[in-house]
Amino acid sequence: MKLKLLLTIFIISVSLYAQEGAQKPGHTPLRKLQLAEFAISNLYVEKVDEEKLVEDAIKGMLEKLDPHSAYSNAEEVKRMNEPLQGNFEGIGVQFNIVEDTLFIIQPVTGGPSEKCGILAGDRIVTVNDTTIAGVKMSREEIMKRLRGPKGTHVKLGISRKGFTELLYFDVIRDKIPLHTLDAAYLIRKKIGYIRISSFGATTSDELKEALTSLKKQGMKDLILDLSGNGGGYLNAAVEVANQFLNPGELIVYTEGLRSTRQEFKAEGDGLLRKGSVVVLIDEYSASASEIVAGALQDWDRGWVVGRRSFGKGLVQRPIMLTDGSMIRLTVSRYYTPSGRCIQKPYNNKKEYERDIVSRFKKGELIHADSIHFPDSLKYRTLRKERVVYGGGGIMPDYFIPLDTTRYGKYHRDLAAKGIIIQASLRYIDDNRDEMKRLYPSIDTFNIQFEVPQQLFDSLVKQGEAVGIKYDETSYNESLPMLRHQLKALIARDLWDMNEYFRIINETDPAIQKAVELLLN
Repeated sequence: MKLKLLLTIFIISVSLYAQEGAQKPGHTPLRKLQLAEFAISNLYVEKVDEEKLVEDAIKGMLEKLDPHSAYSNAEEVKRMNEPLQGNFEGIGVQFNIVEDTLFIIQPVTGGPSEKCGILAGDRIVTVNDTTIAGVKMSREEIMKRLRGPKGTHVKLGISRKGFTELLYFDVIRDKIPLHTLDAAYLIRKKIGYIRISSFGATTSDELKEALTSLKKQGMKDLILDLSGNGGGYLNAAVEVANQFLNPGELIVYTEGLRSTRQEFKAEGDGLLRKGSVVVLIDEYSASASEIVAGALQDWDRGWVVGRRSFGKGLVQRPIMLTDGSMIRLTVSRYYTPSGRCIQKPYNNKKEYERDIVSRFKKGELIHADSIHFPDSLKYRTLRKERVVYGGGGIMPDYFIPLDTTRYGKYHRDLAAKGIIIQASLRYIDDNRDEMKRLYPSIDTFNIQFEVPQQLFDSLVKQGEAVGIKYDETSYNESLPMLRHQLKALIARDLWDMNEYFRIINETDPAIQKAVELLLN
């Protein structure tokens, strides 16, 4: 009866609005939206999903804004936050899927799986008596089964070389740390190398630990690798830049229509305020990466080497909704110390999304003179008054072209199908014990190990099995890079990502330029 009365009142009010053809006192856009949702939910001829209706309305509103304002449902929020928060809850293994089987590369040191006795090279066949191997189960579904709240149990059936029967382990899930720092080592005498993959809650602590360790080993100068780093937390970027700048030096400021100017300055307690710094960036370095690169460039604190960065200068504020979903709403722009806003234009969203492809087609990734900035976007650095530009990413001081000659079509086809990684995993699986005996350290491995011909033959054979026709000319063109890549992948699987970068970096043109700058 009550609902009938409400509907009657609603229909009468809508009719009056229509008859008068004008806005009534008290009209607001929010009230209009509420009335529309009420009408559809209660009067529409068929049953509607109100949750989806509201979600679609929110998405529709955000689509009219900038490219970085977005809506995420509760599950998406959880997945999105894990890498930035620095941990998730699960069994603690690094893995890859080879031929529909989960292959353990390494158990996380001190994690639940290692404590139970699970080893590198093991294969997970069953999870809680459900078979996950050979059944075409998606990676997402496998992850769902392995992850779970801290303290819960999961029973794993493991296939291990030398055992005919499955081995069973009762693993108690725990918090598993996620690191944002991929590598830290001395690349040359007195020159350190640190690679940060994203800016999360643990980045500052990881960086301080790495800097302290490298300084103890004699590091004076640093290569800070932010290539491919898509960003993360603003505060993490500020804390990273703080390690290199003097007290009171501006790192970044933010400002918006309804957000007053907020400045972030160096506290002066950084661990590398002296010594030279090279920051590596590329077209995928964005947001927080651009804050760090821009701050060091503006203060003439270090050289920026690579290619023009992505160009994201918008700051999003997370707005949590009652069901665990979230709106990431752009509330301000950020500016480098010289006053540059490096946000690229986004009037045409389709062009914005295709920007990296457009850069490639225009030749920008290969020729620096293909990049043009208007004089209106010209700024000066704060010490040496060098010319820098805003309006579309950070332009490096030293341009490194994308080397398309190192990767032939045959190599790209193998990589796209995952053949290169799978071949290296199989090789490690067959030779792990012997490799550990012959190469007890990464230094021994780096000097002595040569990728055997049988591994290259295996690559070709596996490629043909999935329809990749052998191309001798393209194969020979890519062979030097392929050899180096396989060696680095094998090092990763024997040790960790740090050793992967220790090897792969030796042929990277940007790294070579950075070393040259620091040695001269």
